[in-house]
Amino acid sequence: MNQKEVSELRRRFRPDRSAISRIYGCYVNGSREIISYLDASLGTMPEEEAEKYLGLLKKALSGTLGRNLVDIVFSTRQVADSEEHRLLTALRDCQLKDAALRQRFYETIIGALELEESNYVILLAHDAYDVPRRAKDDTVQADASDTVFSYFVCCVCPVKDGKPELGYFSGDNEFHSCTPCQVVAQPELGFLFPAFDDRSANLYNALFYARKPDQLHQEVIDAVFRTEPPMSAAEQREAFQGALAEALGEACSMEVAQAVHEGLRERILRHKEEKNPEPLTVAPGEVGAILRESGVAEDMVSAFLAQCGERFGQGAALSPANLIDSGRFELKTAAATLSVDPEQSYLVERRTIDGRSYLLIPVDGDVELNGFGVRAARDGAEPSAT
Repeated sequence: MNQKEVSELRRRFRPDRSAISRIYGCYVNGSREIISYLDASLGTMPEEEAEKYLGLLKKALSGTLGRNLVDIVFSTRQVADSEEHRLLTALRDCQLKDAALRQRFYETIIGALELEESNYVILLAHDAYDVPRRAKDDTVQADASDTVFSYFVCCVCPVKDGKPELGYFSGDNEFHSCTPCQVVAQPELGFLFPAFDDRSANLYNALFYARKPDQLHQEVIDAVFRTEPPMSAAEQREAFQGALAEALGEACSMEVAQAVHEGLRERILRHKEEKNPEPLTVAPGEVGAILRESGVAEDMVSAFLAQCGERFGQGAALSPANLIDSGRFELKTAAATLSVDPEQSYLVERRTIDGRSYLLIPVDGDVELNGFGVRAARDGAEPSAT
């Protein structure tokens, strides 16, 4: 799925736009026991309550593609004949109305899920989207439709104790300390099935959501989808940095790392400016080209590409946002940490003076030291307070 397709579905999660008629779910305690079930009509709920439920489900379609939202890909064998795909397809086909199927699904998640919070709620909702046709000029023809996209969304929300607050008690005309009831927090994970690719159902894919990109809850992916879980953002960055370090060795200098950071960041910014709905990816070969431009020897570039093949798989498409932090440029030594605006990262230089290695940044104008304005030294003069 691309960003346009995700956004198109997200816009439906309002009482007046979706075809969601019921909300299903269950409340699970710290002993992994279901202590209550939810089977409620959205139409008979107070509007504010309905919006709360839809807001939680909508959150499972939020975040960045490739980081919070990752593709789950089923094999042809799974789609043709597998217990896990049959369960998901059956849930969709019955529009979640089969209580026995819902129970099997709940038990699958409960048996696998590991959450820091002991209590949580599983929410489910089915929607049938009469997909409007898009004209050649990309305008939507609301009164014309080629297909109905039938899908369901699941999210898992921690349930937390409310914090003590001061509350007004009208009978006493006084304020007293009170603790709100347990509160349903934002989803920790969730998914959409099937995927909405090219604005139609793709039974070979699901879209999985994780609130923390570094914690994909692989135990749930394994239990529900039984597919090889994708690498988390943290695992991708670690593998990428490992490939560089292993292949380049001592040649992995600050200047080379700086060039890679700037090259990937430039691609991220250009992709944003172009407003391309497709997720941005780069091939290891593109990073190899950056290394060559930085003067890295060809045998080391080849070694880097081989390392990427081992760590990511042959022909892998990597997300630059998972490989670098485009909003930060930070250098650490044993004695100091230096943070620089990524736009100005090219100003940082490494030089050897009198046999010692230094990091240098040109200074124009005044400098602040802990908020105190000081004048930078010029022509060997000592700095003076302003």
